[in-house]
Amino acid sequence: MAKVITDKEKIREVLNRGVENIYPSREALENVLLSGKQIRIYMGIDPTGKLHIGHGVVLKKLREFQDLGHEIIVLIGDFTARIGDPTDKLATRKKLTKEQVTRNAAGYKKLIGKILDFKKSKVRFLHNEEWTNRLKPVDMLELSSYFTVSRLLERDMFQKRIKEGKEIYLHEFIYPLFQAYDCVTMDVDMEIGGNDQTFNMLAGRTLMRKMKNKEKFVLTAKLLVDPTGKKMGKTEGNMVNLDEKPNDMYGQIMSWPDGLIGIGFEICTNLPFVEVKRMQAELDRGKINPRDLKMKLAYEIVKIYHGEKKAEEAQEYFIKTIQKKEIPEKIKEYEVEECSMKTVQSKELPKSIPKEMVKFSGDKMESVKLVWILANSGLANSRSEARRLIKQNAIKVDGQVINDINYFMPAKREGVIIQRGKRQFARVKLG
Repeated sequence: MAKVITDKEKIREVLNRGVENIYPSREALENVLLSGKQIRIYMGIDPTGKLHIGHGVVLKKLREFQDLGHEIIVLIGDFTARIGDPTDKLATRKKLTKEQVTRNAAGYKKLIGKILDFKKSKVRFLHNEEWTNRLKPVDMLELSSYFTVSRLLERDMFQKRIKEGKEIYLHEFIYPLFQAYDCVTMDVDMEIGGNDQTFNMLAGRTLMRKMKNKEKFVLTAKLLVDPTGKKMGKTEGNMVNLDEKPNDMYGQIMSWPDGLIGIGFEICTNLPFVEVKRMQAELDRGKINPRDLKMKLAYEIVKIYHGEKKAEEAQEYFIKTIQKKEIPEKIKEYEVEECSMKTVQSKELPKSIPKEMVKFSGDKMESVKLVWILANSGLANSRSEARRLIKQNAIKVDGQVINDINYFMPAKREGVIIQRGKRQFARVKLG
């Protein structure tokens, strides 16, 4: 058993930095932590997609409790992920298959190991499919008897759906019951999650009291939002996945609005809280350039997930390619397989290149359609995304913005430099 740390100042910082609320109260949890009792704490992750920096925020808080010597559980919600958490959703989420959930969760443990210390103390990884699938109809009847319809309908997004005349399906309506049952099964003392998970986590607190006559503490972490309340996320185009390459991660953080700088340092970095408060004060008084602080923020976050050396390289790359607008020395290369008019006529054109994507000069390949190159070189995920990027003036060919979706890129022996946005480059050779 790890030694439990009862240092009052350390405990108070853990309970205040990046924390939105604690139930039933901050004082009650502080008293338990000061007593020296080791408590069992868990965080649940539904593998509906990639781990992102929002998960990283909660995992960092979990790491702080691990450093205090408490028992840590990471629950992979392979059952609840198939239902889909309705939190903040004004439309029903698409249900996932078992195969999709398994695929999404692949690699989670490795990424989580960048934050939690598997060597320092044992971290248990559990899966709620193991016990939820064992529930019988009589068990479900018993479980549902602890909740009222009126209580479950209190969720904000359900109220909005009702007002807009949208459907609420039963499987998403009872999602909190399954999450609550996780708490009971694992017999936890505390759950940590984002502030947007408050309703679900309090459902677990209710069930623990009714089924085990036991208090379950709930700690809600602050979300990465700017002063206007706008969340960092996929919709805003500034989501940062934990498996992003260092250069991309650094650049994505640099695209955050200035309003995220203060909260970013508080909940996404390991810098001392005193230093974070000092930088925020200087920023508020206009004593420091927001760009410089944001570069420091990007550096500190990349360092957590990729190490100090990669963080330094990412910063150098950003300065060269964005601030000085230089083309990086090392960029990936993509070569299009050579073909000729003869191969077209004999129907031997390489299968990877559709005929309509190639133009010829005599019998020699002259050019290839840009949307095909973008989709196949990795600069775009599909031709449809490639067309969208071109329409948004986000693509340059040898330094020139291309806004014609029907543009054919000329063949050059030395290759052509294609740039997507500010940070992504590729040298493409045709033939």
